[in-house]
Amino acid sequence: MDKELKLHWLLLGELFGSFGNSFIWPLTTIYMHNQLHQSLTISGIVLMLYSCANVIGSSTAGALFDRYDPQKLMISGLISSIIIMTILVMFNGWPAYPILLTLFGFFIGWIITLLNSFGTQLKKQSSRFVFNMLYFTNNLGVVLGTMIAGPFYQMAGNQVAPLFVITIVMYLAYTIVVIRHFRIKPTHLQSKKVKSGTTSYQLPMANRIIIFTLFGSIALIWLTYAQWSSNLSVYMTDNGITMSLYSFLWTINGFLIVVFQLIINWLTKQIKNDFWFVYFGVSACCLSFVVLIFAHTYLLFVLGMIILTLGEATAFPSIPAIIADLSPQKLKGKYQGFFNAATSLGKAGGPLIGGIIIELFSYHILFIVCSTVIGLVELTIIIISKLTYNIKRF
Repeated sequence: MDKELKLHWLLLGELFGSFGNSFIWPLTTIYMHNQLHQSLTISGIVLMLYSCANVIGSSTAGALFDRYDPQKLMISGLISSIIIMTILVMFNGWPAYPILLTLFGFFIGWIITLLNSFGTQLKKQSSRFVFNMLYFTNNLGVVLGTMIAGPFYQMAGNQVAPLFVITIVMYLAYTIVVIRHFRIKPTHLQSKKVKSGTTSYQLPMANRIIIFTLFGSIALIWLTYAQWSSNLSVYMTDNGITMSLYSFLWTINGFLIVVFQLIINWLTKQIKNDFWFVYFGVSACCLSFVVLIFAHTYLLFVLGMIILTLGEATAFPSIPAIIADLSPQKLKGKYQGFFNAATSLGKAGGPLIGGIIIELFSYHILFIVCSTVIGLVELTIIIISKLTYNIKRF
């Protein structure tokens, strides 16, 4: 048993978690729309409640990480998730499904924030490398999971219970890894210094401006990105594209992230400024929605997904890495919690706002709005990062 957490155990836990989750999130909207006979707006409200619970879980776990035993916090979150999923296997109709899904969302936020916070405590690797590898592993799990989820969902007669059983097994394996290997030097023993407001733990104003700009940016980016994982499934199936082909888009997404990350890990050795990865990635996310405006064939949806994947592979792991570098050691858990909360806020509003725009206007208007929003986010990040000086790295 390791005395301290090693990166490969962190990545194994991430793999189990992402593989298990891939049997839930790609199918949620289509399951509620086709099997539970709910409108896109109602489905969006359910996903919003799920993500709001995710926000609360992320914020709570981030604050507690700096004060209590992180390993015990992680175990409690995993066990709670297993209990909820076990109930979901037996009761997945309406309204049990949205209620239990919301509870599950709380603990997903809890677990993801704790995992990222564990990553900030690893001393032998840079934050950029750790978050790149976490993102790589997360999407490796997505590749493996989505290869099975769509076809298995159809084989199971469009029922979700068999998929949730697989999620339970993955979370049990995740729990075993955490119990045996998730050990770090306790940070909560020094919490009194954090609470006292000593200058060594204060966040400089320049750091604060950039970090909170990134919080707002990731929320808006995820608000648009959520259209791909929610409303787009209905749009594609309404246009005669099968659920298996929609699911295959996410297999492409995960596979390409694995490939792109190998290239990006090499590029990080050549390009030291992480903001360049953010600039490029956000631009690519914007372009993916421009492609959707003109997409009428499956090949164009594939092209849009490839561009989106290139964008998220470069921007998404860079943002938490920048936040980690700009946060004091004893507050890293707190700000990773805020980051995941901002991400969840975007996920919360995305399906609902997208569903409302679709029902009031059209899918094409939605795609135009999304590309415009991301373009403005890109401009804001560039301006703020160029005008902010006296940044302190921890």
